[in-house]
Amino acid sequence: MRKSVFAVLCACLLTLVVLSAPTTSSAQVRISVAFGPPALPIYEQPLCPGEGYIWTPGYWAWDDDGDDYYWVPGTWVLAPEVGYLWTPPWWGWEGGVYLFHVGFWGPHVGWYGGINYGFGYFGEGFVGGRWDGGRYFYNRSVTNINVVNIHNVYNEHIEVRENHVAYNGGPGGIAARPRPEDQRWENERHIPPVAAQQQHFQEARSNRELRASVNQGRPPIAATPRPSEFRSNVVPAREAGAPYHAPAERGPAQRGGQPAGNMARPENNGRPPVHPSDFPKYERPAPPSTGNANRDRKLQQQQEKMYAKQEQQRQQLQQRQDQEHQRMQQRNANEAQRQQMEQRHQQQTQQLQQRHVQQQQQMQQRQQPKEAPRGRN
Repeated sequence: MRKSVFAVLCACLLTLVVLSAPTTSSAQVRISVAFGPPALPIYEQPLCPGEGYIWTPGYWAWDDDGDDYYWVPGTWVLAPEVGYLWTPPWWGWEGGVYLFHVGFWGPHVGWYGGINYGFGYFGEGFVGGRWDGGRYFYNRSVTNINVVNIHNVYNEHIEVRENHVAYNGGPGGIAARPRPEDQRWENERHIPPVAAQQQHFQEARSNRELRASVNQGRPPIAATPRPSEFRSNVVPAREAGAPYHAPAERGPAQRGGQPAGNMARPENNGRPPVHPSDFPKYERPAPPSTGNANRDRKLQQQQEKMYAKQEQQRQQLQQRQDQEHQRMQQRNANEAQRQQMEQRHQQQTQQLQQRHVQQQQQMQQRQQPKEAPRGRN
């Protein structure tokens, strides 16, 4: 029962983020996984279908129902507005887990973790094309276009080092940080993935062959000429970006989505938590039993102190969010402002919950019985 509720929660959480990401800044951390995604596969870019289409590179997403990463093929997408460009999603290491950051449309290509997705997305910014006078121009040196049908082109040669690592930070990850302009662009007006991208994500998630455990990091559909065209003119991966290694066996506390346990109330129908009040009270574990009565009493006191402090932090955050709700009502805030506030509250709540779960796990590790020292033979 707990796993089914947890799976529904994570699926709803990702859907909510994609559909209701804030319009003034990029959606931040939403899904976390205990092990990193596979290397980015090596593949060719399909021919651009026409003017106005912008390349959105493929990436590894997480499916909690399948307990596996799956490949979302790269594809060409019409920009939602003139002058807007796509910032790809990315994975980054933080707090002992890999965190997913949702992609978005905006006037500039923002920070995407320093990941080299290729085809103009070489780790920072974008050199695959640009807007000029209301028209989108393609850089022929990194973009696959037919100059017979597309005439707004230019040539800018780019020297790039090949790298297929799919995440930032952590063991083996990309060692890169945002530029000052990336941080400024976080405050621009942003648009979440459009409807065609939403359908593309869902098609990829439901395709078993795109799961990493099935394709071993070499998806049979690495890219498509248009969103959701998975049955014709697809581009398979030429090879995996690196040898695929299945993750080691992991316990429930390490499953994808968010740290397991205390995730959602059944009465919420698996909806993602937005406020601290959406979480149930923390479940207390059994009293410590290390075999040392004095140590057990000390650990019990530490445990009670930790839970009391966590409960106080939950209440304080709930009070701050309630006060912000009241201020919004007094100002007669519009729907967009309320939505931005709820997105901010959701992020605050999930970060607090993640921190508390990590603290609880550390406490449980300290309560494990110590092995007796072995004598000499």
